[in-house]
Amino acid sequence: MAPTTPAPTAGGLATGGGSGPSGASAFPRLLAMEWTKFRSVRSTVYSLLIFVVVTLGLVLLITSLTVHGWDTLDADRRAAYLRDPVGSILGTGLGLGQLAICVLGTMIITSEYSTGMIRASLLAVPKRYPVLAAKGLVFAVVTFVIGEIVSFGAFGIGAPILHSKVKVAISDPGVLRALVGTGLYLMMLGLFAMAVGTLIRHTAGAITGVIAFVLVLAPLAQLLPGSVGKHIHAYLPTEAGQLVGQSVQGPKDLLSPWQGYGVFCLWTAVLLILAGWVLERRDA
Repeated sequence: MAPTTPAPTAGGLATGGGSGPSGASAFPRLLAMEWTKFRSVRSTVYSLLIFVVVTLGLVLLITSLTVHGWDTLDADRRAAYLRDPVGSILGTGLGLGQLAICVLGTMIITSEYSTGMIRASLLAVPKRYPVLAAKGLVFAVVTFVIGEIVSFGAFGIGAPILHSKVKVAISDPGVLRALVGTGLYLMMLGLFAMAVGTLIRHTAGAITGVIAFVLVLAPLAQLLPGSVGKHIHAYLPTEAGQLVGQSVQGPKDLLSPWQGYGVFCLWTAVLLILAGWVLERRDA
């Protein structure tokens, strides 16, 4: 009897083990499939466009208003600009702009569940972990590149506006690290959102969960009394991760910029491992 070959599935890949098309050699084609899906979904383009426009627009608006009303600023806010101008510039736009990355990170996986496309994706390889790995790698690269474009663009817009009050240059200590770190933060935020989306699978629920981490938990943690509240707040994923976008460590920060980013990476790694475990064992 003639030997049989695995039947072709989504993206021209085949199910089966070994070193054939479904083995390690299939991963580049799986990456190509995920890239095709990523760039062909209209919501992806809209989310990235919203992120760029909102972030750069807010940087232009808020930095201009800050300089215009410099003499009326309260002492704490003025001290923040003097201590860390690059972090202040980036923070004015990323506070809301990052929500677009949260939405996109969840939808990159939940939209496949809502349309049923996830079944075709999971047929591409015998195990499901490579699907999540390929999707995460494609999304991480795109988010990092877009994040760096927005980070350096925001600095290019805000620094000249702020120059009359606070002089800051890319050669100043910590500035380049903060600009690169902002892209790294956004990349990790996207993966964090994707992990939550994989676990919840429902778009509205996943978006609500991620936004709760970004906007709700931090203020609530600050209400806790004493050092307990301070430590809980400091080790929340996005609160810790945002520190890498500061050029200097703040006087009240319990973690250094890279320590904070390490905490965020640990949160994300745990969620991604859990997401892969759940994806492997749950029906599509």
